[in-house]
Amino acid sequence: MIFSAHGVPPQVREEARAKRFNVIDATCPLVTKVHLEAIALAKEGCTIILIGHEEHVETIGTVGEAPGRIRVVGTPEEAAVVEVPDPGKVAYLTQTTLSLDDIEAVVAALKKRFPGLKTPRKDDICYATQNRQNAVKAIVPQVDVLLVLGAPNSSNSVRLREVAQAKGARSYLIERAADIRPEWLAGVKTLGLTASASCPEVLVREAIEFCRREFGVTEVEEFETVEEDVRFSLPYELEKLIRQNSK
Repeated sequence: MIFSAHGVPPQVREEARAKRFNVIDATCPLVTKVHLEAIALAKEGCTIILIGHEEHVETIGTVGEAPGRIRVVGTPEEAAVVEVPDPGKVAYLTQTTLSLDDIEAVVAALKKRFPGLKTPRKDDICYATQNRQNAVKAIVPQVDVLLVLGAPNSSNSVRLREVAQAKGARSYLIERAADIRPEWLAGVKTLGLTASASCPEVLVREAIEFCRREFGVTEVEEFETVEEDVRFSLPYELEKLIRQNSK
């Protein structure tokens, strides 16, 4: 069993142990950080406001770490009415795949209600997610249409499309190159393409070649705003399997 980058609640880990599954824990370290913060804040007696989408798998995993202590809010309106037992002991955390633009208004509403609101020691938003959102803001003025390669249930994919639309660009979310509709590209001279943080490079290359072949794209230019140099090690269990197989 593989735990995805989004993380899982403790009961899933317990069930995997009970069933004696061989587990590979691929939880993103940034998500693990939020889980550990939730546990620590709960031990301090804080009510934790988790800014995120209630049905998202990452949110479900985080809530599972302190189910009696966490309240999920997704909008400033929800932040304005959320109930807590002790207004003097409130902290907030965020789902890692949100947009900084999304959470600013929610945090402002929380601080207005709870002046002593505890904030994360370090921004919870995934650096790869934020880098891509910033890149979208930079590229939008230079393209006629922006395609976002990602899954419809991927929060950071949806955010990329929303960021582009907020900047006035026509933007479409696709899972594969074959999802591109010819009518989207009618009259388009410059087409933009971005991808979610977890999108495999092979799908990006597939989309580029598809546009060359089907839509006559003749020139491809990579648009880079920042060089990412953060590297995470492989899950321990996977490294162990690789070593065993290499023998």
